[in-house]
Amino acid sequence: MVQEVLAGNPEAYRILVERYRKAFGRYAVSLLRDSDAAADAVQEAFIRAYDGLAGCREPERFGAWFFRILQNQCRNALARRRDTVDTELVPLVARERADGAVEQGELAGVLRAALDSLTAEQREAFVMKHVDGRSYEEMAELSGVGVDALKMRVHRARDALRAMLGGEA
Repeated sequence: MVQEVLAGNPEAYRILVERYRKAFGRYAVSLLRDSDAAADAVQEAFIRAYDGLAGCREPERFGAWFFRILQNQCRNALARRRDTVDTELVPLVARERADGAVEQGELAGVLRAALDSLTAEQREAFVMKHVDGRSYEEMAELSGVGVDALKMRVHRARDALRAMLGGEA
């Protein structure tokens, strides 16, 4: 498809967008915790990818190349906003109690602080593994980072979250 777009068929880019929009949109929502911000990041990433398509050295790996562009868009959005938590991550136990709404708000604040304290690389790896449910091999393909490095990032993110949230490290 990339070669078709570069050969003068911009309609072929629509096929690429349709192929990757949904999966990468889920990644952006998981990382940004805001569907509007995620949609903006994905749209901007597709625009940047189209504008820089000639720089895609391996057209058969467009997905991985695009993913790195999207990662940068999400990082920029996070840096501007510094809001990375969703109350859906708060334990269900808090929701079932009578004072659950108050406790849920408190836990969301604690969780927000814990996730914000992770490095961007740890947060991204954690989200890809535990929110998106991706395999390490898939994560490596998308990010261009080795499987061992990704495993270490996820492990360190889990340890940091446990320590900050009062669990065993």
